Amino acid sequence: MQMMTRDVLLEMELEDDEDEDGDIVLENLEQTIVSGFGTLESQQDFRTPEFEEFNGKPDSLFFNDGQRRIDFVLVYEDESKKETNKKGYNEKQRRKRRAYESNLICDGLQLEATRSVLDDKLVFVKVHAPWEVLCTYAEIMHIKLPLKPNDLKTRSSAFGNFNWFTKVLQVDESIIKPEQEFFTAPFEKSRMNDFYIQDRDTFFNPATRSRIVYFILSRIKYQITDNVKKFGINKLVSSGIYKAAFPLHDCNFSTPSKDLSCPNERYLLYREWAHPRSIYKKQPLDLIRKYYGEKIGIYFAWLGYYTQMLLLAAVVGVACFLYGYFNQNNCTWSKEVCDPDIGGKIIMCPQCDRLCPFWKLNATCESSKKLCIFDSFGTLVFAVFMGVWVTLFLEFWKRRQAELEYEWDTVELQQEEQPRPEYEARCTHVVINEITQEEERVPFTTWGKCIRITLCASAVFFWILLIIASVIGIIVYRLSVFIVFSAKLPKNLNGTDPIQKYLTPQMATSITASLISFIIIMILNTIYEKVAIMITNFELPRTQTDYENSLTMKMFLFQFVNYYSSCFYIAFFKGKFVGYPGDPVYWLGKYRNEECDPGGCLLELTTQLTIIMGGKAIWNNIQEVLLPWVMNLIGRYRTVSGAEKNTPRWEQDYHLQPMGKLGLFYEYLEMIIQFGFVTLFVASFPLAPLLALVNNILEIRVDAWKLTTQYRRMVPEKAQDIGAWQPIMQGIAILAVVTNAMIIAFTSEMIPRLVYYWSFSVPPYGDHLNYTMEGYINNTLSYFNIVDFKNKNKDNPYTGLGDHTSCRYRDFRHPPGHPQEYKHNIYYWHVIAAKLAFIIVTEHIIYSVKFFISYAIPDVSKSTKSKIKREKYLTQKLLHENHLKDMTKNMGVIAERMVEVVDNNLRPKVD
Repeated sequence: MQMMTRDVLLEMELEDDEDEDGDIVLENLEQTIVSGFGTLESQQDFRTPEFEEFNGKPDSLFFNDGQRRIDFVLVYEDESKKETNKKGYNEKQRRKRRAYESNLICDGLQLEATRSVLDDKLVFVKVHAPWEVLCTYAEIMHIKLPLKPNDLKTRSSAFGNFNWFTKVLQVDESIIKPEQEFFTAPFEKSRMNDFYIQDRDTFFNPATRSRIVYFILSRIKYQITDNVKKFGINKLVSSGIYKAAFPLHDCNFSTPSKDLSCPNERYLLYREWAHPRSIYKKQPLDLIRKYYGEKIGIYFAWLGYYTQMLLLAAVVGVACFLYGYFNQNNCTWSKEVCDPDIGGKIIMCPQCDRLCPFWKLNATCESSKKLCIFDSFGTLVFAVFMGVWVTLFLEFWKRRQAELEYEWDTVELQQEEQPRPEYEARCTHVVINEITQEEERVPFTTWGKCIRITLCASAVFFWILLIIASVIGIIVYRLSVFIVFSAKLPKNLNGTDPIQKYLTPQMATSITASLISFIIIMILNTIYEKVAIMITNFELPRTQTDYENSLTMKMFLFQFVNYYSSCFYIAFFKGKFVGYPGDPVYWLGKYRNEECDPGGCLLELTTQLTIIMGGKAIWNNIQEVLLPWVMNLIGRYRTVSGAEKNTPRWEQDYHLQPMGKLGLFYEYLEMIIQFGFVTLFVASFPLAPLLALVNNILEIRVDAWKLTTQYRRMVPEKAQDIGAWQPIMQGIAILAVVTNAMIIAFTSEMIPRLVYYWSFSVPPYGDHLNYTMEGYINNTLSYFNIVDFKNKNKDNPYTGLGDHTSCRYRDFRHPPGHPQEYKHNIYYWHVIAAKLAFIIVTEHIIYSVKFFISYAIPDVSKSTKSKIKREKYLTQKLLHENHLKDMTKNMGVIAERMVEVVDNNLRPKVD
């Protein structure tokens, strides 16, 4: 079948009313323009799809003739049956749709329309791409297709001696058969004989067919308004002319198709991948890639590999946690805090003005015991280990990704990617290409591009400032509510109320502030998602990869500040700039700055991480499972009344939820935010990898269940790698070394304890004969006389709170009466020097190890490089040999014809 060249464009005049898709159209159709054929006077030149009744075969994936495969489905509501008074508006929509469908037919696609079985207003337009159309667009899109079977790809397992164990984890090959491998090359119609075409019906698999049809649907024009052409199925769906557009699932997920020719890939994916009983099995990545495309396949490959690597981190993290847990009873400084003769007799200074009372140090007994679990030597070992682990993960993932590029044939993917239709529509400026020196069209000039980038950057910066403002609001909340909790909560332990042991003013403030912070994070996140999409649309990236990378950087920058700002505040700012009781620091001249517990802010950082990380995981999983399930349940309840009807495959899929083009983007974003929690602040919470591991095991199956059962089939897309997420993870890995070193140095009490143990517990600074931690608490708490309040503009906040004349506070300062009273003492400068030395040494050691690992582990393994080169050589050789055969054959035909001509010319002369 030859493709027709007639494009029908509705030409509209300007009128006051605006169309739903944002463009101005007229009320009445003046004329229909057919490019190359002049003007048509009537609408009889519209080509309309064939209307057929449903044939009663719910599992059928073909037109009613049983021969033509359904490659795509378009759904619209019949304008004549819409319950609305806007008849003129409905007529305009109908004309646009008819023009679009007419142009689809003119472009070579075949359409068949069928009314809904459940709702008479709905019409399903099934789209089929004939062989000629598939070949033409496969060449335009540079799609790589099979040349001949490939016998080079033999996968060797690194665990060959453990086949008895790994076989349990593998998918049964008798159920999901391994895919046959081929040498491939970009398709060319002129060299069709070179390709491995055994059956025209199966040469283009369903995923490739759907991708080609979607490419056509995205570029077919349907209207011209004031010399501006409007085109693409996305615009028609967004404006309500079509209600949906999607490729079909091949069968029901719970039962195989009755059609013997159906491969039942959706059923197999549900049974061997999405079902809870397969939670321990490896993912069938090749089948996922075949059914959903490389883009979804690479996501699940990355998520699975990340989860496998988390297993090692989780084991080490649990070991470090257990080390701290079983050694908490040997924690000398915690014993001193809880000792009635030591901590019970130390009177601490009030932590706020007027309302906060004096309190005894042993009020923090329970929190100090918990702190011993997390603030131990094991934490230091784990932080160093995670700095190395994240490098190993990234380097080994690069190698795995290179293997997938070879196995899935995406090594030279950049040559295939086409510009986005939205980009092509705006290409109105002509420029000279610097390389080819030929004219080409671009959407805007260099100056226009600079203006767009400036506006986009300003918008992103504004929203980041908005997040910082919300963080400041949380800080002000902390400062104000701490006063209330300090006044209301009892300070003296009576041993009868267990709540008093745990619900300290610091803990109550931390928990409530963390919950409020989490709520604000989720609200800002929802708003900014829409803003980021608007900014990226305005920026107008050229390809879909460029679009997603641009959106990725904007979203992650926002999410980074949104999710991590409160953690950075607790880790590196809280309690660092408080002054001392005689001269406290005030926020905005009113709120006294927050102080940490005597044991530091590490436990509060752990609480913050647990609430945000755990709350986010629970919220996302509930949202991912319940939301599509409830929406589908409501949809089925509305459409099916009484007995179940025999519904066709396209109608069953229509009532599923649409995935959306950015659905996978949010899945990546969720995992990368988790990756940041696991790496950036792991020194304060060694159980973070374990929580991430459990969440990811569930996440893989939840995502799989969601894709196979609750969502329409996505348009298969190619992808070579995970895109901009790779450099983002590398940036997080570099930053994680700094943050964990600074957490150990400035947030935990490890360095002050080590300095005391090795320098200040023994002469000349200490009184003990041997190195010990005894006396550490007394040595790290300074004295303050309440009459020494320096701010003359304020009344002394400590008078009237009791008969105390002095109190203790957390700092390293000289006592009252010393020549340098309230100045930092020698212990303080030793601790500062030790902290800076620790950060510098730790960073240099870990960065050196990371650099060595990155250098020692190549991104592409030697065997993969050899396979790529070998396949490229054999492919070129095959094409060259076939070309030579064709030339030889043609030369032989030409030679025979020349001989015949010569014989015919010589024969009369001989006669």
